[in-house]
Amino acid sequence: MSGGKPLIAIVGPTGSGKSELALRVAEEYDGEIVSCDSLQIYRYFDVGTAKLTPVERRNIPHHLLDAADPDELFSAGEFARLGRGVLEEITARGKLPVVAGGTGFYLRALVDGLFPGPPRNEALRTRLAARNQRRPGSLHRLLRRFDPAAAARIHARDVAKLMRALEVCLLTRRSLSAAFAAGRDSLQGYNLLKIGVNPPREALYARLDARCRRMFESGLVDEVRRILWLGFPTEAKPLEAHGYRQALQYLRGELSLEEAIFHAQGNTRRYAKRQWTWFRREAGLEWFNGFGHDPSLQRTVLARVREHLGRREPPEPSARLD
Repeated sequence: MSGGKPLIAIVGPTGSGKSELALRVAEEYDGEIVSCDSLQIYRYFDVGTAKLTPVERRNIPHHLLDAADPDELFSAGEFARLGRGVLEEITARGKLPVVAGGTGFYLRALVDGLFPGPPRNEALRTRLAARNQRRPGSLHRLLRRFDPAAAARIHARDVAKLMRALEVCLLTRRSLSAAFAAGRDSLQGYNLLKIGVNPPREALYARLDARCRRMFESGLVDEVRRILWLGFPTEAKPLEAHGYRQALQYLRGELSLEEAIFHAQGNTRRYAKRQWTWFRREAGLEWFNGFGHDPSLQRTVLARVREHLGRREPPEPSARLD
């Protein structure tokens, strides 16, 4: 994606400091941030998603935060549709769009587009859900028969993705892999630089463990109580995420507080590992070693962004109104 309007994407595993790095890039080059996070898109999910507070955003506009209610279905396709509109609005204002987050599938949908697959079929999904409830793991086994390549990419417990893959196979009579190969509507008119934040693994895991405990101590359980008090069901998709699921189990009396923290920590570490695996397959991604808040990494990335923008020196930062 060479030529066209400049676009920066900053990705990496959870807890790697992507948000802080994105803020520095936006401050230095008069940018606005587009969140690429499948949980921060939801209203009321703040503590457990490490969503920046308005003060922490430092007067830099952030987009695609709090864009959906917890019981709404929000797909990668919807993210791509809204995100492309936001990119156009930012560039029309003469600002630099900085996409930041850890949901690799959202970034891929935004940049590469999605295949024109069939719409959701609720009757089929109901049958698949019933099958999986009777025989846990059967959806993954079924997908291995229809589309081994897709089954190798999708975790056996990721029911949502398994359902979508089987939906495509059964409704179109072709595999999800073949549907992807048929072509997608990629983002046009942008010159994209993809930056990956790559902290030391053990240091990241220690940071995630501490952050997870801090989330519980800072009101994660009360946040889940409020979401339920507002009338959203316990089956809402974002409540299945690490941290939130364990907080819900604690409220139900299924786990002690220490058990909830322990399991949330383990799930978060495994999630970070999956993010690393995903982004290492991302074409054109440039990795930078360290945490996003490290001054040395920030200087290196700012220099790379300056080179990408074709500028010799950083511009004077524009005045922002409080």
